[in-house]
Amino acid sequence: MSAPASTVEEAVQAALATVDDPEIRRPITELGMVSSAVIGPDGVVRVELLLTVAGCPLKDKLRTDITAAVGAVPGVTGVEIEFGVMSPEQRQSLQARLRGGGATEEPVIPFAQPGSRTRVYAVASGKGGVGKSSVTVNLAAALAAKGLSVGVVDADIYGHSVPRMLGTEARPTRVEDMIMPPQAHGVKVISIGMFTAGNAAVVWRGPMLHRALQQFLADVYWGELDVLLLDLPPGTGDVAISLAQLLPNAEILVVTTPQAAAAEVAERAGAIALQTHQRLVGVVENMSWLEMPDGSRMEIFGSGGGATVADSLTQVVGAQVPLLGQVPLDTRVREAGDAGMPIVLADPSAPAAVALSQVADRLAIRRESLLGKPLGLRPAGR
Repeated sequence: MSAPASTVEEAVQAALATVDDPEIRRPITELGMVSSAVIGPDGVVRVELLLTVAGCPLKDKLRTDITAAVGAVPGVTGVEIEFGVMSPEQRQSLQARLRGGGATEEPVIPFAQPGSRTRVYAVASGKGGVGKSSVTVNLAAALAAKGLSVGVVDADIYGHSVPRMLGTEARPTRVEDMIMPPQAHGVKVISIGMFTAGNAAVVWRGPMLHRALQQFLADVYWGELDVLLLDLPPGTGDVAISLAQLLPNAEILVVTTPQAAAAEVAERAGAIALQTHQRLVGVVENMSWLEMPDGSRMEIFGSGGGATVADSLTQVVGAQVPLLGQVPLDTRVREAGDAGMPIVLADPSAPAAVALSQVADRLAIRRESLLGKPLGLRPAGR
Protein backbone atom coordinates (compact mmCIF):
# COMPACT_ATOMS: atom_id res chain seq x y z
CA MET A 1 0.00 0.00 0.00
CA SER A 2 1.49 3.34 -1.07
CA ALA A 3 1.78 6.28 1.29
CA PRO A 4 -0.81 9.09 0.98
CA ALA A 5 0.21 11.83 -1.44
CA SER A 6 0.18 14.48 1.28
CA THR A 7 2.58 12.41 3.38
CA VAL A 8 4.98 11.99 0.46
CA GLU A 9 4.78 15.70 -0.33
CA GLU A 10 5.65 16.59 3.25
CA ALA A 11 8.57 14.15 3.17
CA VAL A 12 9.81 15.68 -0.09
CA GLN A 13 9.69 19.17 1.38
CA ALA A 14 11.55 17.94 4.45
CA ALA A 15 14.17 16.33 2.21
CA LEU A 16 14.62 19.55 0.22
CA ALA A 17 15.11 21.42 3.48
CA THR A 18 18.19 19.26 4.18
CA VAL A 19 19.93 20.48 1.02
CA ASP A 20 22.18 23.49 1.56
CA ASP A 21 23.26 25.93 -1.10
CA PRO A 22 26.99 25.11 -1.52
CA GLU A 23 28.04 28.76 -1.40
CA ILE A 24 25.71 30.23 1.23
CA ARG A 25 25.54 27.07 3.37
CA ARG A 26 21.89 27.51 4.22
CA PRO A 27 18.88 25.37 3.15
CA ILE A 28 17.63 26.03 -0.38
CA THR A 29 14.07 26.14 0.96
CA GLU A 30 15.00 28.87 3.43
CA LEU A 31 16.66 30.89 0.64
CA GLY A 32 13.58 30.81 -1.58
CA MET A 33 15.33 28.79 -4.28
CA VAL A 34 12.68 26.06 -4.56
CA SER A 35 10.02 27.46 -6.86
CA SER A 36 7.97 24.27 -6.90
CA ALA A 37 8.17 20.55 -6.16
CA VAL A 38 5.41 18.45 -7.72
CA ILE A 39 4.89 14.69 -7.40
CA GLY A 40 3.46 13.03 -10.47
CA PRO A 41 1.18 9.95 -10.50
CA ASP A 42 4.24 7.91 -11.52
CA GLY A 43 6.09 8.90 -8.35
CA VAL A 44 8.52 11.18 -10.17
CA VAL A 45 9.21 14.44 -8.34
CA ARG A 46 9.70 17.44 -10.60
CA VAL A 47 11.60 20.24 -8.86
CA GLU A 48 11.94 23.75 -10.23
CA LEU A 49 14.97 25.38 -8.67
CA LEU A 50 15.88 29.04 -9.01
CA LEU A 51 19.62 29.71 -9.15
CA THR A 52 20.93 32.98 -7.74
CA VAL A 53 22.72 33.72 -11.01
CA ALA A 54 22.76 32.20 -14.49
CA GLY A 55 25.64 29.82 -15.05
CA CYS A 56 25.99 29.00 -11.36
CA PRO A 57 29.31 27.11 -11.03
CA LEU A 58 27.85 24.73 -8.43
CA LYS A 59 24.76 23.77 -10.41
CA ASP A 60 25.89 20.15 -10.77
CA LYS A 61 26.41 19.77 -7.01
CA LEU A 62 22.91 21.12 -6.39
CA ARG A 63 21.52 18.58 -8.86
CA THR A 64 23.40 15.74 -7.16
CA ASP A 65 22.42 16.75 -3.62
CA ILE A 66 18.75 17.29 -4.46
CA THR A 67 18.52 14.01 -6.38
CA ALA A 68 20.08 12.12 -3.47
CA ALA A 69 17.91 13.75 -0.80
CA VAL A 70 14.56 13.57 -2.61
CA GLY A 71 15.28 10.20 -4.23
CA ALA A 72 15.63 8.63 -0.77
CA VAL A 73 12.02 9.48 0.14
CA PRO A 74 9.80 6.37 0.21
CA GLY A 75 7.33 6.46 -2.67
CA VAL A 76 9.56 8.56 -4.94
CA THR A 77 10.55 6.73 -8.11
CA GLY A 78 12.63 9.46 -9.73
CA VAL A 79 13.72 13.10 -9.56
CA GLU A 80 13.70 15.62 -12.39
CA ILE A 81 15.15 19.09 -11.84
CA GLU A 82 14.50 22.14 -13.96
CA PHE A 83 16.75 25.12 -13.31
CA GLY A 84 15.64 28.72 -13.58
CA VAL A 85 17.17 32.00 -12.46
CA MET A 86 16.01 34.39 -9.76
CA SER A 87 14.56 37.71 -10.85
CA PRO A 88 16.26 40.93 -9.67
CA GLU A 89 13.48 41.32 -7.09
CA GLN A 90 14.03 37.80 -5.78
CA ARG A 91 17.78 38.38 -5.53
CA GLN A 92 17.18 41.61 -3.62
CA SER A 93 14.88 39.73 -1.26
CA LEU A 94 17.55 37.06 -0.76
CA GLN A 95 20.15 39.73 -0.09
CA ALA A 96 17.92 41.38 2.50
CA ARG A 97 17.24 38.01 4.14
CA LEU A 98 20.93 37.19 4.41
CA ARG A 99 21.89 40.60 5.74
CA GLY A 100 18.98 40.70 8.13
CA GLY A 101 17.70 44.05 6.89
CA GLY A 102 16.43 45.92 3.89
CA ALA A 103 18.21 45.51 0.58
CA THR A 104 18.72 49.24 0.36
CA GLU A 105 20.68 49.44 3.61
CA GLU A 106 24.30 50.48 3.39
CA PRO A 107 26.48 47.36 3.82
CA VAL A 108 28.23 47.25 7.16
CA ILE A 109 31.25 45.27 8.33
CA PRO A 110 29.74 42.60 10.59
CA PHE A 111 33.03 41.89 12.37
CA ALA A 112 33.28 45.49 13.57
CA GLN A 113 29.89 45.45 15.29
CA PRO A 114 29.71 45.35 19.12
CA GLY A 115 27.88 42.01 19.20
CA SER A 116 30.26 40.20 16.84
CA ARG A 117 31.53 36.85 18.16
CA THR A 118 34.13 36.46 15.42
CA ARG A 119 37.78 36.54 16.44
CA VAL A 120 39.66 38.60 13.87
CA TYR A 121 43.39 37.96 13.49
CA ALA A 122 45.53 40.17 11.26
CA VAL A 123 48.66 38.25 10.31
CA ALA A 124 51.45 40.80 9.90
CA SER A 125 55.17 40.85 9.24
CA GLY A 126 57.77 43.57 9.02
CA LYS A 127 59.31 42.26 5.81
CA GLY A 128 58.48 39.86 3.03
CA GLY A 129 59.79 36.34 2.71
CA VAL A 130 59.14 35.21 6.29
CA GLY A 131 56.31 32.83 5.36
CA LYS A 132 53.41 34.97 6.56
CA SER A 133 50.98 33.70 3.91
CA SER A 134 52.00 30.09 4.53
CA VAL A 135 51.35 30.55 8.25
CA THR A 136 47.97 32.16 7.50
CA VAL A 137 46.63 29.40 5.24
CA ASN A 138 47.85 26.62 7.52
CA LEU A 139 46.28 28.23 10.58
CA ALA A 140 43.03 28.66 8.63
CA ALA A 141 43.03 25.03 7.48
CA ALA A 142 43.89 23.78 10.98
CA LEU A 143 41.12 25.84 12.58
CA ALA A 144 38.59 24.63 9.99
CA ALA A 145 39.67 21.03 10.60
CA LYS A 146 38.81 21.56 14.28
CA GLY A 147 35.22 22.30 13.25
CA LEU A 148 35.35 26.10 13.36
CA SER A 149 33.82 28.30 10.69
CA VAL A 150 36.80 30.14 9.16
CA GLY A 151 37.32 32.88 6.59
CA VAL A 152 40.49 34.31 5.06
CA VAL A 153 40.90 37.74 3.48
CA ASP A 154 43.95 37.92 1.22
CA ALA A 155 44.70 41.55 2.05
CA ASP A 156 48.13 41.41 0.43
CA ILE A 157 46.76 43.14 -2.66
CA TYR A 158 50.08 43.38 -4.51
CA GLY A 159 51.46 39.96 -3.55
CA HIS A 160 48.30 37.85 -3.30
CA SER A 161 49.03 34.12 -3.00
CA VAL A 162 46.37 32.67 -0.69
CA PRO A 163 44.11 31.14 -3.40
CA ARG A 164 47.00 29.11 -4.82
CA MET A 165 48.09 27.94 -1.37
CA LEU A 166 44.52 26.84 -0.61
CA GLY A 167 44.22 25.14 -3.98
CA THR A 168 41.30 27.08 -5.45
CA GLU A 169 40.85 28.72 -8.83
CA ALA A 170 37.16 29.38 -8.24
CA ARG A 171 35.67 32.82 -8.80
CA PRO A 172 33.25 34.54 -6.42
CA THR A 173 29.56 34.60 -7.31
CA ARG A 174 27.75 37.93 -7.20
CA VAL A 175 24.16 38.22 -5.97
CA GLU A 176 23.12 41.82 -6.61
CA ASP A 177 25.82 43.79 -4.77
CA MET A 178 26.69 40.89 -2.45
CA ILE A 179 29.65 38.57 -3.12
CA MET A 180 29.69 34.86 -2.29
CA PRO A 181 33.26 33.74 -1.51
CA PRO A 182 34.65 30.44 -2.82
CA GLN A 183 35.61 27.75 -0.30
CA ALA A 184 38.58 25.44 -0.09
CA HIS A 185 39.27 22.86 2.63
CA GLY A 186 36.30 24.25 4.56
CA VAL A 187 37.72 27.79 4.49
CA LYS A 188 35.91 30.72 2.87
CA VAL A 189 38.41 32.90 1.01
CA ILE A 190 38.46 36.15 -0.94
CA SER A 191 41.38 37.67 -2.82
CA ILE A 192 41.96 40.37 -5.40
CA GLY A 193 43.48 37.61 -7.51
CA MET A 194 39.96 36.26 -8.04
CA PHE A 195 38.98 39.46 -9.84
CA THR A 196 42.04 39.96 -12.09
CA ALA A 197 42.84 38.30 -15.38
CA GLY A 198 45.62 35.72 -15.22
CA ASN A 199 48.62 36.86 -13.21
CA ALA A 200 48.04 40.56 -13.88
CA ALA A 201 49.75 43.01 -11.55
CA VAL A 202 47.62 45.26 -9.33
CA VAL A 203 48.81 48.88 -9.50
CA TRP A 204 46.77 50.78 -6.94
CA ARG A 205 47.35 53.58 -4.48
CA GLY A 206 46.03 54.12 -0.95
CA PRO A 207 42.34 55.02 -1.51
CA MET A 208 41.78 52.08 -3.87
CA LEU A 209 43.46 49.70 -1.44
CA HIS A 210 41.18 50.96 1.34
CA ARG A 211 38.07 50.51 -0.80
CA ALA A 212 39.09 46.98 -1.83
CA LEU A 213 39.59 45.94 1.79
CA GLN A 214 36.28 47.54 2.74
CA GLN A 215 34.48 45.58 0.02
CA PHE A 216 36.11 42.33 1.10
CA LEU A 217 34.79 42.88 4.61
CA ALA A 218 31.37 44.44 3.96
CA ASP A 219 30.20 43.23 0.54
CA VAL A 220 31.26 39.58 0.92
CA TYR A 221 28.69 37.33 2.58
CA TRP A 222 30.77 35.50 5.20
CA GLY A 223 27.94 34.06 7.28
CA GLU A 224 28.60 33.28 10.94
CA LEU A 225 32.37 32.96 11.31
CA ASP A 226 34.23 31.83 14.40
CA VAL A 227 37.54 33.14 13.08
CA LEU A 228 38.55 35.57 10.32
CA LEU A 229 42.21 35.71 9.30
CA LEU A 230 43.64 38.56 7.25
CA ASP A 231 46.91 38.02 5.40
CA LEU A 232 48.41 41.53 5.42
CA PRO A 233 51.13 42.83 3.12
CA PRO A 234 54.57 43.28 4.72
CA GLY A 235 55.28 46.47 6.61
CA THR A 236 53.13 49.20 8.13
CA GLY A 237 51.65 50.85 5.04
CA ASP A 238 48.20 51.72 3.72
CA VAL A 239 46.52 48.35 4.28
CA ALA A 240 47.59 48.14 7.93
CA ILE A 241 46.24 51.65 8.51
CA SER A 242 42.96 50.88 6.72
CA LEU A 243 42.56 47.69 8.74
CA ALA A 244 42.88 49.64 11.98
CA GLN A 245 40.12 51.99 10.79
CA LEU A 246 37.78 49.27 9.49
CA LEU A 247 38.42 46.60 12.15
CA PRO A 248 39.66 48.30 15.31
CA ASN A 249 38.96 45.09 17.26
CA ALA A 250 41.31 42.99 15.11
CA GLU A 251 44.13 41.28 16.98
CA ILE A 252 47.60 41.33 15.45
CA LEU A 253 49.63 38.16 15.00
CA VAL A 254 53.26 38.91 14.11
CA VAL A 255 55.28 36.45 12.00
CA THR A 256 59.07 36.61 11.99
CA THR A 257 62.12 34.43 11.33
CA PRO A 258 64.91 33.85 13.88
CA GLN A 259 67.43 36.21 12.29
CA ALA A 260 68.12 39.53 13.99
CA ALA A 261 67.41 41.69 10.91
CA ALA A 262 63.94 40.17 10.44
CA ALA A 263 63.23 40.43 14.16
CA GLU A 264 64.03 44.14 14.26
CA VAL A 265 61.65 44.83 11.39
CA ALA A 266 58.96 42.59 12.91
CA GLU A 267 59.12 44.63 16.12
CA ARG A 268 58.20 47.74 14.14
CA ALA A 269 55.28 45.93 12.50
CA GLY A 270 54.00 44.85 15.89
CA ALA A 271 54.56 48.22 17.52
CA ILE A 272 51.98 49.78 15.19
CA ALA A 273 49.44 48.34 17.65
CA LEU A 274 50.36 51.16 20.02
CA GLN A 275 49.17 53.72 17.49
CA THR A 276 46.10 51.80 16.35
CA HIS A 277 45.14 50.61 19.88
CA GLN A 278 44.84 47.03 18.69
CA ARG A 279 45.76 43.97 20.74
CA LEU A 280 48.85 41.91 19.96
CA VAL A 281 47.82 38.27 20.27
CA GLY A 282 51.35 36.91 19.92
CA VAL A 283 54.36 36.08 17.76
CA VAL A 284 55.03 33.07 15.52
CA GLU A 285 58.64 32.30 14.63
CA ASN A 286 58.80 30.63 11.22
CA MET A 287 61.73 28.71 9.68
CA SER A 288 63.16 28.27 13.17
CA TRP A 289 65.55 25.42 12.33
CA LEU A 290 66.13 22.57 9.91
CA GLU A 291 65.90 19.12 11.44
CA MET A 292 68.79 16.94 10.26
CA PRO A 293 68.60 13.16 9.65
CA ASP A 294 70.59 12.50 12.83
CA GLY A 295 68.06 14.45 14.91
CA SER A 296 70.19 17.55 15.35
CA ARG A 297 69.03 21.02 14.36
CA MET A 298 70.67 23.36 11.89
CA GLU A 299 69.72 26.97 12.70
CA ILE A 300 70.05 28.35 9.19
CA PHE A 301 68.64 31.78 10.05
CA GLY A 302 70.14 32.03 13.52
CA SER A 303 68.10 31.71 16.69
CA GLY A 304 66.09 33.65 19.22
CA GLY A 305 64.38 36.10 16.88
CA GLY A 306 60.84 35.12 17.87
CA ALA A 307 61.54 35.34 21.59
CA THR A 308 63.30 38.66 21.08
CA VAL A 309 60.30 40.11 19.24
CA ALA A 310 57.85 38.80 21.87
CA ASP A 311 59.92 40.22 24.74
CA SER A 312 60.44 43.57 23.03
CA LEU A 313 56.74 43.96 22.18
CA THR A 314 55.79 42.98 25.72
CA GLN A 315 57.88 45.90 27.00
CA VAL A 316 56.59 48.30 24.33
CA VAL A 317 52.88 47.66 24.83
CA GLY A 318 53.03 46.97 28.54
CA ALA A 319 51.17 43.66 28.27
CA GLN A 320 52.26 40.08 27.78
CA VAL A 321 52.88 39.22 24.11
CA PRO A 322 53.60 35.48 23.99
CA LEU A 323 55.72 33.51 21.56
CA LEU A 324 52.92 31.24 20.29
CA GLY A 325 55.11 28.77 18.46
CA GLN A 326 58.25 27.98 16.50
CA VAL A 327 57.76 26.38 13.09
CA PRO A 328 60.71 24.38 11.75
CA LEU A 329 61.95 24.80 8.20
CA ASP A 330 60.58 21.98 6.03
CA THR A 331 60.48 21.69 2.25
CA ARG A 332 57.13 19.87 2.59
CA VAL A 333 55.51 23.14 3.71
CA ARG A 334 56.50 24.76 0.42
CA GLU A 335 55.55 21.70 -1.62
CA ALA A 336 52.15 21.47 0.07
CA GLY A 337 51.50 25.18 -0.51
CA ASP A 338 52.39 24.89 -4.19
CA ALA A 339 50.05 21.92 -4.48
CA GLY A 340 47.19 23.79 -2.79
CA MET A 341 47.06 21.41 0.17
CA PRO A 342 48.28 23.02 3.43
CA ILE A 343 50.83 20.92 5.32
CA VAL A 344 48.49 20.60 8.35
CA LEU A 345 46.17 18.59 6.08
CA ALA A 346 48.69 16.98 3.72
CA ASP A 347 51.01 15.65 6.45
CA PRO A 348 49.59 16.38 9.93
CA SER A 349 52.41 14.49 11.67
CA ALA A 350 55.19 16.60 10.11
CA PRO A 351 56.97 18.73 12.77
CA ALA A 352 55.98 21.96 11.00
CA ALA A 353 52.34 20.83 10.81
CA VAL A 354 52.33 19.92 14.51
CA ALA A 355 53.77 23.33 15.45
CA LEU A 356 51.21 25.18 13.32
CA SER A 357 48.34 23.11 14.72
CA GLN A 358 49.47 23.95 18.25
CA VAL A 359 49.37 27.67 17.38
CA ALA A 360 45.87 27.14 15.96
CA ASP A 361 44.84 25.50 19.24
CA ARG A 362 45.77 28.70 21.07
CA LEU A 363 43.78 30.83 18.63
CA ALA A 364 40.69 28.59 18.51
CA ILE A 365 38.65 30.58 21.00
CA ARG A 366 35.25 31.93 20.02
CA ARG A 367 34.58 35.40 21.37
CA GLU A 368 31.51 35.55 23.59
CA SER A 369 29.01 38.28 22.84
CA LEU A 370 28.32 40.74 25.67
CA LEU A 371 24.80 41.42 24.43
CA GLY A 372 22.27 40.76 27.17
CA LYS A 373 24.89 39.82 29.75
CA PRO A 374 25.29 41.62 33.10
CA LEU A 375 28.70 43.23 33.30
CA GLY A 376 28.75 43.56 37.06
CA LEU A 377 29.39 47.30 36.95
CA ARG A 378 28.17 49.66 39.62
CA PRO A 379 27.78 53.44 39.57
CA ALA A 380 30.51 55.28 41.45
CA GLY A 381 29.80 55.91 45.12
CA ARG A 382 27.65 52.82 45.74
